[in-house]
Amino acid sequence: MTNRRSALSRPIDRQTNGVFVICATPFKEDGTVDHDSLARLVAFYIGHGVTGMTILGMMGEADKLDADEQRGVIDTVLAHTGDLPVVVGVSNPGLTGLSALTSYAMDKGAAGVMIAPTRGPAREDRVEGYFHAVCDQIGTNVPVVFQDFPLSTGVPVSPALIRKLTEDLTQIVMLKHEDWPGMPKLTRLRQDEAERETPRLSILCGNGGLYLPQELQRGADGAMTGFAYPEALVQTVAMHQQGNPDAAEDLFDRYIPILRHEQQIGLGLAIRKYILMKRGAIAHAGARAPGPRLSSIDAAEIDRLMRRLEAKLAA
Repeated sequence: MTNRRSALSRPIDRQTNGVFVICATPFKEDGTVDHDSLARLVAFYIGHGVTGMTILGMMGEADKLDADEQRGVIDTVLAHTGDLPVVVGVSNPGLTGLSALTSYAMDKGAAGVMIAPTRGPAREDRVEGYFHAVCDQIGTNVPVVFQDFPLSTGVPVSPALIRKLTEDLTQIVMLKHEDWPGMPKLTRLRQDEAERETPRLSILCGNGGLYLPQELQRGADGAMTGFAYPEALVQTVAMHQQGNPDAAEDLFDRYIPILRHEQQIGLGLAIRKYILMKRGAIAHAGARAPGPRLSSIDAAEIDRLMRRLEAKLAA
C-alpha cells in the first residue's frame, strides 16, 4: 500500500494531540455533494488553526454517501489540506467495503482511519473479535482510531477491553472518546498507563466538545469533534497545553450556550450546518434526506445565540 502524501503529512500516532475537527459534508440544494463548499470548509477549518481533520464520520453523513461519493469527498479534502493530517472514517459492518475504503484513503495520503464497533449484541468478545478481523484485513501499517461512541452504536466498551486491544493490536494508536458519562473511563485509561505500563493512547474527545475543559484535566490530548466554532476548541486546548487551565475554561465558558444548543439530539447536525453557513463556510445548510430541517423559529433562535456570542467575545 503506497502513500502519495507521506512526504507532506505523517501518520497519527500515540502522541498525537490538538484539535482534529470533524468535517461536515456540505450538499447542494438538489442533495448532491457540494465540492466547492467542501473546499471552502477545509480552508475555514485551517484558517481557525486546527491540528488535523476527520472526514466521513457520523457528522459527515458518511452512511448517506455511496462509495463513489465517499471517494470524491476524500479526493476533495486531501487536495486542499497540504500537510494537515486527515483521518478518514471507514466504519462498515462488511470487511470488504471497509478494507476497500481504507486502501483508497491511505493511498491518497490519509494519516489514519477511524473505526467504531459494529452495532449488535453488547458483548465484548464480539467487539474484540471484530477489531482483530478488521486489523488483519487492512494491514498493520494503517494507524487506527478506535471510536468509542456507545450512545450511537449501542455498544459500551470497558477500559479493560480498550487497554487489551491497544496492547494486542499496536496499530490502534488513538481513542476517540465520546462515552457519556465517560470521565471515569478516561481516568482509568491514564491510570493504567501509569500503573500497569499499558502502551500510551492518544485520546481526543468528542461529544461536541461539551466537556472539553474537564476532559483535558483528566488527561485527554485534545478534541475530535465538529463544533461550528473550531477556534474555541483550538484556543482552549492551546491554553491548557500552555499550563493555563483556568484561562482555558474561562474562554470556553463563553461558547457554552451555543455549544449546548448545538447538542440537541436529532437536530444538532442541522444547527451546526446552519451556523457554518452563516459563518460563510458552506453555501447551503441542508442535511441529506432523511435528515433534520430547521424551522424559521429555529433559525431565529440560532441567529440570536450567534449575536450574543459575538457580543461576549467583543467585550
